[in-house]
Amino acid sequence: MPRDLHLNAFLMSVGHHEAAWRLPETDPYADLDVEHFKNLARIAERGKLDSVFLADGPALWDQVGRRPSAALEPTVLLTALAGATERIGLIATASTTYNEPYNLARRFASLDVVSGGRAGWNIVTTANIEAARNFNLDHLPAHKERYERAAEFVDVSLKLWDSWDDDAILADKENGVWGDDAKIYPPAHAGQFYQVAGALNVPRSAQGHPVLVQAGSSENGRNFAAKYAEAVFTAHQTLSDAQEFYDDLKRRAAEHGRDPDHIKILPGIVPVIASSEAEAREKDAQLNGLIKPEYALPQLAALLGVPVSALKLDAQLPDDLPEEQAIQGAKSRRTLVVNLGRRENLTVRRIIARLGGGRGHLTFAGTPVQVADQIQNWFENGAADGFNIMPPVLPSSLTDFVDQVVPILQERGLFRTEYTGRTLREHYGLPRPANRNTGTPVRI
Repeated sequence: MPRDLHLNAFLMSVGHHEAAWRLPETDPYADLDVEHFKNLARIAERGKLDSVFLADGPALWDQVGRRPSAALEPTVLLTALAGATERIGLIATASTTYNEPYNLARRFASLDVVSGGRAGWNIVTTANIEAARNFNLDHLPAHKERYERAAEFVDVSLKLWDSWDDDAILADKENGVWGDDAKIYPPAHAGQFYQVAGALNVPRSAQGHPVLVQAGSSENGRNFAAKYAEAVFTAHQTLSDAQEFYDDLKRRAAEHGRDPDHIKILPGIVPVIASSEAEAREKDAQLNGLIKPEYALPQLAALLGVPVSALKLDAQLPDDLPEEQAIQGAKSRRTLVVNLGRRENLTVRRIIARLGGGRGHLTFAGTPVQVADQIQNWFENGAADGFNIMPPVLPSSLTDFVDQVVPILQERGLFRTEYTGRTLREHYGLPRPANRNTGTPVRI
């Protein structure tokens, strides 16, 4: 049976390239402009993409001198985008380390109902000390502990989303009975990290509950994704690395008794598109030339677990970097960056340039046909079920992708020409989950 290619638009301010805001065409205030994001969502929907995706973190991301750093709370912003679109999915990041299950489950259930079943939750454990210090902590919780907490957090959220039967609302005016109390199931959860007694006050949505998305690729991250995730956002620089991850995660999902096709692997790609390969490379070089290394160095040093003084711009990475097991932050991204530098013998300056567009995700500069070829190659060779499209400049790069690359993928029979469903689960080809409290799947 032919597989369907899946494409998400990962939206970030005026683009993923850290210097995109310096171009004459971009609006440096766009990260606070709801109309900007509505326009982006409509462009993505015009291309029949599966979803738009917003990253997030409970801390100021960066030095405000470096790039636009304001970030509206994503479920609030996506609620606005739900009213401006009709079909496209709406995925937001939220942390299990710095939220409580009831509040977060309610926010996502509300977005899911408001949007008609188009919501997804990108589950993250948050790997920076700045967030910890905003929540009464003076240290970053250990990597393993963050994932243990995340597992219980998701279990509680699923109980909350299943705390109503689909037919719990009777709306019986004649007999004066609005709902059936026998079809409400309070979680009564008492675990290691959480105690949650009562049922959610939002019923199940058209798609049952939000799609569960995950973005960690460490050992703990892979185990977590194999058990819970229905889509995985990941970062790879080479086809072989992507194939290894794809095979490994599908295998782990099967070991959990899951259908491997019900977990969609979606690497990130930063497409720099132009009418010729030379012009595309020139556009990429122009953006990289606008990067200010003095801003990028501290972030790279923090990722690697070394002082800034250990990194020299025109030298390669130090030989004596800390071992991976000593890192409590973003383990998988740190490993990717180290491997990239070692494999290609890159100087720190060139690493910064390579990370400037996609923070470790694959940057590909070429013509629309070459970008489509790259996507098709990974899709057809066991490396991806689709891609998280990360436009380097917004809105222009998203428009280029939708108007120039998507039609090629459609002509090749790889991507939809029209939406066939209304929910995010239907876009991904995922079944509507049965309510675990009744065991009876409800078809829509």
